[in-house]
Amino acid sequence: FSKGVNQKGLQAGKFIGAIAKICGGGGGGRPNLAQAGGKDGSKLGEALDSALEQLLEGLQ
Repeated sequence: FSKGVNQKGLQAGKFIGAIAKICGGGGGGRPNLAQAGGKDGSKLGEALDSALEQLLEGLQ
């Protein structure tokens, strides 16, 4: 995430960790850069929908 996004309260590490849990995985990182993995690929669509929703809410 950019500094501007971080200033709105979104942090990449926390964000991706929450999204990865939907797929039975985990993740983390720094406020501006993160990575994750998951075990249940069938839940990828749900995870992406959740990510979009959280991003849109956080960027308002």
